[in-house]
Amino acid sequence: MAKKKSLKLLSLPSLLSLLLACAFILSPVAQTSSVSASSTAIADADVDFDYAAVMSEPDVLVGNESSPLSRAELRSMKLYAGGVPFGVKFMTEGLLVVGFCDVDSGAKRVNPSSEAGLRVGDRILSANGKRLVSSSELSKLIEQSGGRAISIVYRRGQNEYAATLTPAFSKSENCYKSGAYVKDNGAGIGTVTYIVPKTLEFAGLGHGICEGEGGKLVPISRGSVVNVGIDGVIKGQCGTPGELKGHFKSGKCGTLLKNSDCGVYGVLTSLPDALPTKPLSLGLRDEIREGKAYIYCTLDANGPQRYEIEISNIDRNAAAGKCFTVKVCDADLVAKTGGIVQGMSGSPIIQNGKLVGAVTHVLINDPTTGYGIFIENMLAASKMPMAKAS
Repeated sequence: MAKKKSLKLLSLPSLLSLLLACAFILSPVAQTSSVSASSTAIADADVDFDYAAVMSEPDVLVGNESSPLSRAELRSMKLYAGGVPFGVKFMTEGLLVVGFCDVDSGAKRVNPSSEAGLRVGDRILSANGKRLVSSSELSKLIEQSGGRAISIVYRRGQNEYAATLTPAFSKSENCYKSGAYVKDNGAGIGTVTYIVPKTLEFAGLGHGICEGEGGKLVPISRGSVVNVGIDGVIKGQCGTPGELKGHFKSGKCGTLLKNSDCGVYGVLTSLPDALPTKPLSLGLRDEIREGKAYIYCTLDANGPQRYEIEISNIDRNAAAGKCFTVKVCDADLVAKTGGIVQGMSGSPIIQNGKLVGAVTHVLINDPTTGYGIFIENMLAASKMPMAKAS
C-alpha cells in the first residue's frame, strides 16, 4: 500500500518563507540553547485518527453546543466554500519537551531534566507554583536559580506529575541550564474549507494540528489567524510530495478557537475577498457518489481556482479524515502541481453543486491520489466556545 503523507507544522521564522503542507505536524526543533522557542526542523508522520464515531444516527446533533444542528437542519444550511489559504500562529498549553542536551558542568556532563524524570513529549505546566506561558519564563527562572532546586508540574498523557529539577552550571555557556529543549508556540499554513455566512466561523485542514511522530493533537491555549500569500509551487513526484510555498502577511484576520481530529476552527474578522462561490448547500455522506467532483484551491496570486477530481472508495461509516479516495484528473492541476501537494489540505470538495467535504492527505507514492473527509464530520467536531474575532 502506498505510504500517505500528512501535513506538517512549521514554526514561523521571521521574514522567511513558509512551506505549506497537506496536514500540520508539530516537529522536533533544532535548538541552540537548552531552553528555546525556535523551531526549524520538520518531521513527517502518518496521522491515523482514532476518532469516536459521529454522525452515525439520523438525528445526531452537531454544531455549537448552545445551538446544535439536527441532520435535517444540515440539509437546509448553506456555507461558503473556502479554497483560500490561511495562516495560524498559536501558543500551546504549557511547554513541550522536544529534546535534551547534556550540560558540561566541568567534572562531567549531566542532564538535570532527564534526572528529574522528564521525557520527550511531556508538557511542563508550572515551575515553583507559577503557570508557565512562555519558554522565556522558564529560561529566566533557571538562569537565575543559582543552582537551587525548582519544583515543576508536568503532564504526560492524561496524567500530571510533580518533580524537582536542579539546574546545572554550564562552564561553556557560563550560566545555569536545564538540559532540555522546549517550545511554547507554533505556526503553519492551511486551506479554509468552509465559512458560516452569518457568524464568520470557519474550519480548515480536515484534520488536526499534531505534534511529533506520535500524531497527538497540540493543546492550543490561544491563537491568531493571519492572511497568507502564495509564492510558488514545487511539483510532487512519486516518492517526493510537492508543496506550496507562501508567506504570512502582516496583521490579524481572525481568532483560532479549536484544534480537533477533524480540523481547526475559529472565527474571522471579515469575509475574504476571493471566495470562489456563493453559499452552497451541503452534500451529506449518503448523497456523495463515486465519480466526478471538483476542488477549489489557491496556487498563486489569482486566488482560488476550480480543478476536477474523481471520488471513489467511499466509506460511509468513516468518522475521521479518510472517508473516501480523491484522484486528481485535471490536466491543468497535474501540470502545475503534479497532483495533490502539501498545502492543499482543507481544499473544499464540491459535487453536484454541493459542498461535500475537504482534501486531507496525499499518497507519497502517487501524488495524484489522496483522501477526503465528509463535510458533516468536520461540522460534528466544530463545537467550540462562541467568540468574536478581535
